[in-house]
Amino acid sequence: MSYKITSKTIDDNLKRKVSEISGQMASKCFQCGTCTGSCPMIEQMHITPRRLMALLQWGQADALRNVNTHWICASCHVCQVRCPRGIEIPKVMEALRLIKLRTNENYIEPSNLQPEEIIDLPQIALVSGFRKMTS
Repeated sequence: MSYKITSKTIDDNLKRKVSEISGQMASKCFQCGTCTGSCPMIEQMHITPRRLMALLQWGQADALRNVNTHWICASCHVCQVRCPRGIEIPKVMEALRLIKLRTNENYIEPSNLQPEEIIDLPQIALVSGFRKMTS
């Protein structure tokens, strides 16, 4: 997937908000790929954590708007432990989730879940998912 980066597509406000909420500087990331290589959830993500950090560095809010990477992140902290620059990537993921939740748009809609689906899901997973993915 390619992205067109111009002065019109760069959202410095997004970089500032993520930095303010997470306390992390995405600009410190030098794209080594250790986070992606360490991530146990990589198979379910639309884009890799490395690509997410690059898009964040470039201020690509539109590209980040519809990816599931920050929602799928298990916050296991493996990426953080292995990051050579000491970036706490789970905090960045949480900041991106918070920014999305503040728009009051649900990533999932609980009322759209079918009763058959709800019966098969562990209750703790439902509660956790609703807290993480709804406003």
